[in-house]
Amino acid sequence: MYAIVLTGGKQYKVEPDQIIKVEKLDANVGDKVELTALMVNKDGEIVCGEAAANVVVTGEVVAQDKAKKIIVFKYKSKKNERKRQGHRQPYTAIKISEIKA
Repeated sequence: MYAIVLTGGKQYKVEPDQIIKVEKLDANVGDKVELTALMVNKDGEIVCGEAAANVVVTGEVVAQDKAKKIIVFKYKSKKNERKRQGHRQPYTAIKISEIKA
């Protein structure tokens, strides 16, 4: 059984006992969260649209952290124009506990 959930403007395929990294949520470590299900596949039977509105995907917040640093380097050739900047995107790690269909 798996589900497609929507959070942070992105869609994720989740299964029970899976850990996913999503856009930062306003929750503490150990809190329970409910995610919006768009589609559910239960034993080959696909449920989506209005029928998936009553599906509840629950998970537990495992960590609030920042991703690995990426380097943003912009330059213009022959102009001695250079800009180096780093960025670490914050994320929330969620362990999916169950999918109630």
